[in-house]
Formats: sequence, C-alpha cells, structure tokens
Amino acid sequence: MTEEKIKGNSAVEALFDVGAHIAYTKSRRHPSQKPYIFGVKNRTEIFDLEKTEDKLKMAEEFALSVGKSRGQMLVVGTKFEARAIVNKYAIEAGLPFVTERWIGGTLTNFAEIKKRVAHLEDLRMRRENNQLGMYTKKERLGFDKEIAKLSRFFEGIVGLKGMPATLFLIDPREEITAMNEARQLNIPVIALAGSDCDLKGVDCPVPANDASRKSIEYIVKRVIGAYNDGLAAAPEQVVKPVVGHKEETLAVSTSILGSAE
Repeated sequence: MTEEKIKGNSAVEALFDVGAHIAYTKSRRHPSQKPYIFGVKNRTEIFDLEKTEDKLKMAEEFALSVGKSRGQMLVVGTKFEARAIVNKYAIEAGLPFVTERWIGGTLTNFAEIKKRVAHLEDLRMRRENNQLGMYTKKERLGFDKEIAKLSRFFEGIVGLKGMPATLFLIDPREEITAMNEARQLNIPVIALAGSDCDLKGVDCPVPANDASRKSIEYIVKRVIGAYNDGLAAAPEQVVKPVVGHKEETLAVSTSILGSAE
C-alpha cells in the first residue's frame, strides 16, 4: 500500500505496524484470497489493509452482537504462534478456548466430550477434598497423571456448558477439523486467515497475517474486546438463541456477515 494511504488512516496504520499486511508468496495464495491482495513486494504478496480493516470491523460487530446476546464464543488457536495469546485473552475474558490439539468430536460429539470434562472436574474435586487418600501412593500418582492429561486437552472448555454461539479461529487452514465441525452444526465462524487459507465457509473472515504474534495479538484483542463490550451492554435477561441456526444465533444483518465471495 502507498505510504500516503497508510499514514492517512490510523486503523490501517495500526495494522501495518503489527505486520498484518504480510501475506505469503503468490504460489501459496488460495484463490479465495485474491480480492484482498494489494500487490507484491520482494516476491511476497501484500494484503490490502483497507479491506482487512473493513473485514475486521465486520468481525467486531459480529462479536459485539454475540456478546449482547450472552452467547459463548469459543476461541481456537493451536498453532505455536497463537497459543499463549489465545490463552491469555480468552482467560481474561472468561471465554472457553482450545490451544492444544483440537479433539475430534469436540462439537459434533459434545455429549461425550462433556463426560470427559465432568470426569476431570470430579477427579479434581476428590483430590482437593482429600478423597483420594484411601488409595496407594502409586494409584494417587496415576490419578495425578490422568488429571494432568485431561487438563491439557480439556482445561479451556470446562466452562463450555453448551454449543458455542460462534467460533473464533486463528488460521482456519490449521484448524480445519474445527471448521468442518462448525459447518456441520451450522455454527458461524470468525477467522483470522492468512493468504493460504480458504475463506469458503468462514462467515466473518479477517484476511491478514496469521503467522506473526503481533498481528495475531492485535486482531485477537480487537475481536475479544468487541465481544466484551457486547457482554457489558447485554440486558439482564435475553432470549437465548437456538443453537445451530445462524439466523437466530446472529443478531446482525447479513450485510455484517463477511462471507467471502
């Protein structure tokens, strides 16, 4: 982008400062990303940050509406660059999250997943209340190992009591299993998507650098921040949306849904 365009728009400048404009080479670009590419520099494609900002605003409006309806947003970022960021901001916001491997069936076999979570909570409660004292030292060590293993994969979704109203993914190409489960259940998806990602099926795509920690953190802060703003503005009593129906889950018009062409 031209220097004049960047300096004339504070939001675009902020995106530029965190490196959100950096895409991959043309050979790695998914065809669905073509409308969001501004040009090429040193064989690396550059995102059109004005379009990125427009899409990010749509994602924020969408997250705001989910917060206002008191729906839960499940944040997923298992790639190395995203884990600590997702963990930090999801915990601060009280949101469920996945930063380890996505367990197949987390959504499509949710009843079974909740059994594993319930088992984890039961083991923790029994340990905290010293109810495992009747077992041998070896058996207690086995329980500790089981708790650690279950915590690694299920800690972030302990607070997920039902189907989420939306998924917020960092890199839908990396999180393809989560994407497919959301599609199957008709759960809308927000996604930070690098230029190698297919935008088909992403309701609110944010085309930008998904490999830079600074870029990831900036966009995660804005989307989760918008959700928090919606939650703060939510009425005391709201009608819960019917899970699995985007039209009822989303309290926004179809113009806000940033589905890629």
